[in-house]
Amino acid sequence: MEGRSSVETWAEFGFLGKSGSPKVKCGFGTNMFISTGSNEVYVYSTDEKKLKAILQFPGSVTDLVESCDAQLFVACRRGVYGFNLQLLSHRHQSSSVAASSSPDEIDISSEFLVAGADGVSSLLLVGSVLLTLSQSGASWLLTLYKRPEQTLPSSYEVIGSFCLPLVSPVIQGDAGQTTKSVLNCIHYDDGTPSSSSLGGTDTRSSRVCLEPVLFKLLFGVEAALAKSPVILCGLPDGRLCFLPLRLPGSQLRVLHSLEQPVVLVGASVVMETDPRHARCLVVVGEQGRVVLIRTDKADPERGGSVAGFTEVCVSGPVECGCVDQSCLYYSTGSDLLMLDLSERSAGREDNERSEEGARQNPTSLNVCRVIALNEPTRCAAGEVQLLGLSARGQLQSIRLPLRGQEVGPSKPLSSQVSRSVRDLLSAIGDVCERASVLKTVIKSKNLSLRQLNQVVNISFLLTARGKTREPPTEEKSIRCHSTVSWSRSLQKDCLNLTCVLENSSGYVLERGWTLSISVHPLSGPGEETSSVNFSFPFHSLCPGETLEVSLPVAAAGDTSFPLTLNCSLIFSLSSFLAEVDLASFPDLQDSCFSLPLNTLTVDWLHALQVVRPKETVTLQSSTMDALQAFLSSHQLRCSRGGGASNPEEYSVCVRVSSEFLRNTLMLKNSIQQPESASPNICSSLLGWLLFGDHEGVKSGHQGEGMDSNSLVLHARAPSVSTVKITAKEVSAEEANTGRGESCQVIVEIQIESSSITAVCGLHHAVLHRMQTLLKKTPDEAAPSTQVQTSGLRRALQRAEVLHTQISEALSVGLSSGQTNPFLLRVYQELRENPLLII
Repeated sequence: MEGRSSVETWAEFGFLGKSGSPKVKCGFGTNMFISTGSNEVYVYSTDEKKLKAILQFPGSVTDLVESCDAQLFVACRRGVYGFNLQLLSHRHQSSSVAASSSPDEIDISSEFLVAGADGVSSLLLVGSVLLTLSQSGASWLLTLYKRPEQTLPSSYEVIGSFCLPLVSPVIQGDAGQTTKSVLNCIHYDDGTPSSSSLGGTDTRSSRVCLEPVLFKLLFGVEAALAKSPVILCGLPDGRLCFLPLRLPGSQLRVLHSLEQPVVLVGASVVMETDPRHARCLVVVGEQGRVVLIRTDKADPERGGSVAGFTEVCVSGPVECGCVDQSCLYYSTGSDLLMLDLSERSAGREDNERSEEGARQNPTSLNVCRVIALNEPTRCAAGEVQLLGLSARGQLQSIRLPLRGQEVGPSKPLSSQVSRSVRDLLSAIGDVCERASVLKTVIKSKNLSLRQLNQVVNISFLLTARGKTREPPTEEKSIRCHSTVSWSRSLQKDCLNLTCVLENSSGYVLERGWTLSISVHPLSGPGEETSSVNFSFPFHSLCPGETLEVSLPVAAAGDTSFPLTLNCSLIFSLSSFLAEVDLASFPDLQDSCFSLPLNTLTVDWLHALQVVRPKETVTLQSSTMDALQAFLSSHQLRCSRGGGASNPEEYSVCVRVSSEFLRNTLMLKNSIQQPESASPNICSSLLGWLLFGDHEGVKSGHQGEGMDSNSLVLHARAPSVSTVKITAKEVSAEEANTGRGESCQVIVEIQIESSSITAVCGLHHAVLHRMQTLLKKTPDEAAPSTQVQTSGLRRALQRAEVLHTQISEALSVGLSSGQTNPFLLRVYQELRENPLLII
């Protein structure tokens, strides 16, 4: 083929969606009908080169066909609609010149419904018979309707229906739409006149006639004698079926199977001796399998002729195609190709036909992104013209150069040279545009794959630890730690938490990640657990970087301690998509998954505000105004007979072995001092309890208001009550040591406050810190001294006495006013002479 294809854009309809069945079909006049797969059909005039009308149907359009009497039949998901195109001429004649410049928009309502059927995928008009192909349950249904003589829209009469069971379980396309099917009609014409019982207005020029010998071999002698039109059905499961219309008792029968969805059924290769008859049926599959059905000579022993099926494999997938006298034109979406089907160009004998058919290679026409083609036309000069619809919604006229032109010695004309240059530039532009689109797509996919790889690696890193039953021996490489501090805003004190997300891994937390912190306060029995969630999206966090966020966790007067903070990373799957693609995947907009990091605990020790001793009275008095102080003192006088007295003080004691502290805290702080230097042990213990890093949480005020050698610490609790914490070394007598020693040096931690809630909360916090310290202490660092049996015996005896008192009090039945003081006294006695932590 000499020269290049020329492409001319006639109209633009906008970008097409991935769903639907786009169609481009020429009418009997100058009208052309374009369906983009939506609910609209565009009527385009090829003479005036403009859009005449837009027909809007109730559902998405799957197929359309026009009759010779200007009736347009359109198949939708709910049935077939009929529209008289002569109404467009009347509208144009009655409209003004100014209004005629814009296309008419006509809404097709249910009044135009002529055949009600669900899931119609293909239409065909044979004379006065309208055929529809649809899927009904587990079978394909071919229905025949009789057209009435009047042109007004009315319901058509069903004159027959034929069923064919499904063989493939998957026949649904994207978004629940039925996969495309193909309908075509083959006529028998031996040159003698025939009386058609089907009636109709189609002419011989619009028919596809097969040579008589091949027609008899494929469809039988009875169909040839009756000169019955034969309906060919190409199904999505790859079967090619046929149905003779005039034979009584006809059924849908399978002619061949491509084992892939059928895209095109046509006829080609016209005989030179009789230009009315086609000698070859062409069936094209979606994956590139082409079957040529022609007449072959049988074996010499049998004689005669047989129907030969030749398979040709071309590059797929095949989006659309069409056939002319000797060529197959098909589009793969990325290129428009031509396959020569004529025996004259093949130069082979009949017995070599199967081999040469498999070796044929298509020719590229250098036109891309074509998704729908109309039947080709040929001008007087022999030039082939194709009308196609591109993926960008452009109606294009594609002119192919003449085939087999011999280059003569004469000099080409200047018009031919300019046209060749124009065609070459157009082809270069198409290739450049296609390359640019592919480059952008590849870049976007590579970026998404790289981000997906990072997400998968991070997910394995954070979830691999939870799959093992063994306790973790080291911290996660992606974790949170925090600092708590008090601040004052709008005359109110507030406890703030500064959380730092640390990325110590080798991966990057890119766009789409969100830090989620869920705060769970302590709830009493019978109370509903209330939690607050905080989300902090971030764009990127590289290895070694940190993300710092702040959030309020409690207010002054709040006693819901300890607070549990669950930290996690949430990834949104919609971050893989661009903004223009989010509408196509609505299910991914809210899809995400969560990966737990670590849990932080804020207790009473974290929430203490250290103050100097001389500021205690002033701090307490500043929090109460004159009226509140008056009411409080008046309430105390009334409840205690008018006598003024100080509020009752509550205390609790925790005893820790001095040797244990030297082997843990003192070694940890690299302090090696003799046993007589007791203030260092006590002050170090107080500093570690209040300002140390405990499971990722520490106080923001590092030792403010506290002396480095102080043994007494004054602070204010979140309940606005004062707290006194004392650490001192004392000697504990031992009855039976087994070593000849008379005493042991211990460190006693005393907690005192007028608020029993603060005392209980601080006692729990101190014990929890000691328990954590014991877990981290190696076995060789533990002291050799054993727990005294006499101390345990005294503790058990005291517990038995208290248990007896509680049982007697419950059996007698105390009032509510007597129960609370009694339980408080029992609580205080249980905490006297506590056990020694060694």
